[in-house]
Amino acid sequence: MEHDSTVYVGLDVHKESITIAYAVDAGEVEAMGKIGTTLVEIDRLCKRLQSKAPHVRVVYEAGPCGYGLYRRLIKQGFDCMVCAPSLIPKKPGERVKTDRRDAIKLARSLRAGDLSAVYVPSVEDEAFRDLARAWASARDDLRHARQRLKSFLLSHGVHYIGRADWGVSHRRWLSKYSFENAWRQLAFDEHRRTIEDRLAQCDRLEAALREAVVEWGLYPAVLALQAMRGIQFITAVGLSSELGDLSRFEHPRQLMAWLGITPSEHSSGGTRRQGGVTKAGNSYARKLLVEAAWSYRHAARVGTQIQFRHEGLPKAIIDRAWDAQVRLCKKYRKLATRGKNVNVAVVAVARELAGFIWDIGRLAMSLALPRHTVRPA
Repeated sequence: MEHDSTVYVGLDVHKESITIAYAVDAGEVEAMGKIGTTLVEIDRLCKRLQSKAPHVRVVYEAGPCGYGLYRRLIKQGFDCMVCAPSLIPKKPGERVKTDRRDAIKLARSLRAGDLSAVYVPSVEDEAFRDLARAWASARDDLRHARQRLKSFLLSHGVHYIGRADWGVSHRRWLSKYSFENAWRQLAFDEHRRTIEDRLAQCDRLEAALREAVVEWGLYPAVLALQAMRGIQFITAVGLSSELGDLSRFEHPRQLMAWLGITPSEHSSGGTRRQGGVTKAGNSYARKLLVEAAWSYRHAARVGTQIQFRHEGLPKAIIDRAWDAQVRLCKKYRKLATRGKNVNVAVVAVARELAGFIWDIGRLAMSLALPRHTVRPA
């Protein structure tokens, strides 16, 4: 075993098995077989790999099994990468796919430097993101439950005279309404009970999230992002939990590309063609960003709610948030005057909004805001 040798290892990871392939330096890629996913078997694999060469580089695809294996291999001193499955090179016309072939392809691509790594959050950031995603899922379930109830009433010709916005009067009307048929009334009661359960779940998760965010390492970024128009607590927490540490993006264009809001392009020779946005990366973060961008259709102003969120924040962050308002509101009006479709204009605003989020988030972490500065509301 040479002292400067490197073994390149590709792992095809599944719930109950891991298929391994490896290559030492420029040698032929060989299959090592299949093992289980227990800690004992993984530790035994690490010892076998260490006997091949002093330097070990490992890669496996990001998937439902999470980052536990990555952290285990890093702890063993290996250079480990979790790669993006959609960016793995593929041969045209390839029709055979097996675990063994996938592991060999990963080892070969790792050695060639053709793989793109995904961001692996810290244990704390991943735990907070799980909580934030649970809250987002509960709110989606609530929205679906409300839609099902509205569809149920519509199918039976029941109409609410007023605005069905789930306000006090609307909920009061729902609680008093009844059907003559007992079976239909039972179905109606179950729909209402589902909504009540989802509301209680959302309240529990929101309370837990507001308590946990104060102890989170990225809490200063959550506070600072709320200084911007269109970004309240829900959006700030969602974006921060999905984006993670913004310092990993060296330039705002990298964040824009990660969010999938940069134009697609197909150019050749002297012809340049640009299409719609790529929609690559995190769809939930992109959705929150575009929703926030809709608020910049109106003239720049600082309302009462934004003033409340500005309390206790450094002047540098407040000034940057105002610069974003002026620039983005002006950009939307300019695009609208040119006759651009409203959705196209909003996405263009969202792309520049990502740049301001990158700037303000990094600024907040560098200033190290006190955790008692502002309430997370």
